[in-house]
Amino acid sequence: MNVQAIIKDIESEYLKTDLPTIHVGDTVRVGVRIREGGKERVQPYEGTVIAMRNGGINETITVRKVFQGVGVERVFLLHSPRVADIKVIRRGKVRRAKLYYLRNRVGKATRIRQRFDRRV
Repeated sequence: MNVQAIIKDIESEYLKTDLPTIHVGDTVRVGVRIREGGKERVQPYEGTVIAMRNGGINETITVRKVFQGVGVERVFLLHSPRVADIKVIRRGKVRRAKLYYLRNRVGKATRIRQRFDRRV
């Protein structure tokens, strides 16, 4: 057994199976587990997926939202225990793999057309 097969076998135990199919351009709500003192709560983070990277256990999505006039981007490791759940709110119709051009746009120029051929 080679090294890659051993690593893949170990990683497969930690892969989540309940993740929805996410595409770049989708609006998603990510539930992030936050510890405050001794308590733990789930805080939702809603925004547009502007990038997806890697695969397997290292798969990440970059989610962008505008909060109080400031653009905020967060990178989420999909299979991390910090990510409680992911819900697709709206499917977006885009023609690029990375939507970094949205960083230079403001207001209505950041809108993405809705895609109806994929189910939510």
